[in-house]
Amino acid sequence: MHPVHIRRCAPVAHTDLHPNPVLARVFAARGIQTPAELDARLAALQPPAALAGLAVATDLLARALAEQWRILLVGDYDADGATSTALAVHALRAMAANSVDYLVPNRFEYGYGLTPEIVAVAAARDPQLIVTVDNGIASVEGVVAARAAGIRVLITDHHLPGRELPAADAIVNPNAPGCAFPSKSLAGVGVIFYVLSALRARLRDTGWFAARGIAEPNMADYLDLVALGTVADVVPLDRNNRVLVEQGLRRMRAGRARPGIAALFEVGRRSPSRAVASDLGFAIGPRLNAAGRLDDMSLGIECLLAERLDAARVMAAELDALNRERREIEAGMRAEAMAAVAQLVGELDGNLPAALCVHREDWHQGVIGIVAGRVKEALHRPVIAFAPSGEEGADEGELKGSARSISGLHIRDALDAVATRHPGLIAKFGGHAMAAGLSLPAARLDEFRAAFVAEVERALGGAVPDRELLSDGELAESELTLELAELLKYAAPWGQQFPEPCFDGVFEVLSRRIVGQTHLKLGLRPAGGRATVDAIAFGWAERDPGGERLRAVYKLDVNEWRGERRLQLLIEHLERAE
Repeated sequence: MHPVHIRRCAPVAHTDLHPNPVLARVFAARGIQTPAELDARLAALQPPAALAGLAVATDLLARALAEQWRILLVGDYDADGATSTALAVHALRAMAANSVDYLVPNRFEYGYGLTPEIVAVAAARDPQLIVTVDNGIASVEGVVAARAAGIRVLITDHHLPGRELPAADAIVNPNAPGCAFPSKSLAGVGVIFYVLSALRARLRDTGWFAARGIAEPNMADYLDLVALGTVADVVPLDRNNRVLVEQGLRRMRAGRARPGIAALFEVGRRSPSRAVASDLGFAIGPRLNAAGRLDDMSLGIECLLAERLDAARVMAAELDALNRERREIEAGMRAEAMAAVAQLVGELDGNLPAALCVHREDWHQGVIGIVAGRVKEALHRPVIAFAPSGEEGADEGELKGSARSISGLHIRDALDAVATRHPGLIAKFGGHAMAAGLSLPAARLDEFRAAFVAEVERALGGAVPDRELLSDGELAESELTLELAELLKYAAPWGQQFPEPCFDGVFEVLSRRIVGQTHLKLGLRPAGGRATVDAIAFGWAERDPGGERLRAVYKLDVNEWRGERRLQLLIEHLERAE
């Protein structure tokens, strides 16, 4: 295992961020300077005016409604794309659009985005306007094909643009060149929420709703979708995204989640009345994503569009079954990947390269991203997992890769550097700092692997940094309480770049046993203390460092069993204490 460095946040002597001193130091460690930055009211959202292209986009949509154009949404096959598509369908229909349909490219046939191939499929439905959600900023050729077919295109996206922008009728993307919108971390569902909120305001000002005698939609009613897509896409929870997520969670807790999300909570054995961001990221999002990974994301979208809970439950059960299948496939692929890495380590006398590329001809394309993430977590290296592409129009022998990175390496920039230094090696690529996708000829995998490892070594200065765990410090024995665990749980939506509070300390081990075959259950007592507390370390059965004194990095958790709620430490890392 790669060395782990536990770094404690600098202590804060005094702050008025929160009356509880633990939460005060937690917020300060995350860069919060004033209580106003924790304001989760909708009024705290960034105003939409700074979004470049928004006025043109709302003009286009307002005309589409006035002239009743046939609107076709082209989404992505992940949870962000599904929630973006569902939100747009719901809202546009509520605004009296008579012809709104959607199309999500099947990843196994067409791959990602508005490609010329998917435009040909779309053209058969005779749309007058294509609106992309969570994709399109790299679809230069697809927009050319759409315009040639006489179809207008509005792109709403959040991914980083390439060197050339598509010649669309309108583009709204906070990461587009020249866009002054301060929150660059909006997910795709956040972008379309802003676009449709601006459209709703435009229609209200022109008397659209009053003239037709229809109720003006409350855009806040769609925030459950925004929260789910934002958390599931693992975008940074900056202040703006925290407001969007918190407002969505509050609606779920109040029993106002739409039927599809409520049904997904049921199959995920979570309670919407106690919903937190981690429920969306680890229970709801994966079940929704399973449709796009193994089958067709239309199932997930239809679940989110369901108007009745009984219908939503049927689809949620199908999504749950797909997720169980995904887990089985992933487990086999992960074992194969780790075996290949172990063989590589043996060949290199125990020295891992700075980055890893893993590949098998029989791997499932829909699961390679998860496998890359698992291997990255185990070995603390940037990892790209490859599988045969199998996409419509793809060259025979083309591989599709999914990349996951570590802190300190911007993976999309690394791929860009490889593409620049080796023209033609990568067929296409795109993504973010921590995750990216690419395609390349199978015959050139070894060449790419060498180029990628060399680029990662260059970017990291020749050495992979230690795995770092950030701790909010030590808790006193008196602070190890159920009350503090509850307070921390709901204090904010925790997630990417706004991590859930994590603490460290030395404990005496009173008991240890294996549960669920792979998990370590511990009975602990703070060193020198009297209290006892339960702890669970998921996946640590084979990594138990042993010993009667352990240093633990942990989160405070609430364990519910047979109606009883008790404090439990959720272990992130264990090592023997000196």
